[in-house]
Amino acid sequence: MVRIVVFDSGLGSLSIINAIQKICKSEIIYFADQKNFPYGNKSKKELTVIIKQTIKLLEKNFSPDLIVMASNTPSLMIKIKNKKLIGVYPPIKEAMKISKTKNIAVLGTKTAIVSKSLSNYIKKFNFSKEKKIYKINSSQLVELVESNKFITSKSYCRKIIKKTLNKISKNQIDTATLSSTHLSFLKPQLNSEFPQVHFVDPAEIVANNVLTNIKKNKSKKNTIKIFTSGDVTLFQNNLYKLGIRNKVNFLST
Repeated sequence: MVRIVVFDSGLGSLSIINAIQKICKSEIIYFADQKNFPYGNKSKKELTVIIKQTIKLLEKNFSPDLIVMASNTPSLMIKIKNKKLIGVYPPIKEAMKISKTKNIAVLGTKTAIVSKSLSNYIKKFNFSKEKKIYKINSSQLVELVESNKFITSKSYCRKIIKKTLNKISKNQIDTATLSSTHLSFLKPQLNSEFPQVHFVDPAEIVANNVLTNIKKNKSKKNTIKIFTSGDVTLFQNNLYKLGIRNKVNFLST
């Protein structure tokens, strides 16, 4: 059985796990590093320490075949040499292909949006000058998901979405990348508020990358074990609201 560890700072990993389980069967260890939530407001130095320690911990405890770092922020900002590691990156190239106006938005955490790492990542594509990319700090939207307010306070959620994404209407943006795995949970609300915009989710891209890496070693069934470095009871309750009944275990970092 193939063992895949998927981790980020909270609920974001679930969007990646759902995509993986749709196309291949495996044993998944899901680690929500809530002790360090959010990754999106940490400095590069802080994140480097956290991520390196986390990967070491996960390898020691679970001996995985693959490790999916299910967060755009550390994937962009930290270079780690590990053949087992798969990151999540903003699907900018895919978004630009879809866009008719050639005005796209990258929705990400504050740390990622202001980083040189994102600017350098965008430069790799050598887009022509008429192609515009707007970076939008969406850390407040990440918080809506992690706190479960996107379920419990939908009117408040709509208000924050409109406020955060006001650049979209002003700049003829017709395509946006969900460059935080938490944002996948907001797709219904995002589509409702901005029906003219195509929101591109990287989860499918990551899942296909996982499938390529495990090749013929697929398992016979999907299993999942869940761990958190934060409050077990609180996280268990948040998962219940999402219809997930699996037991949550504590894992100290």
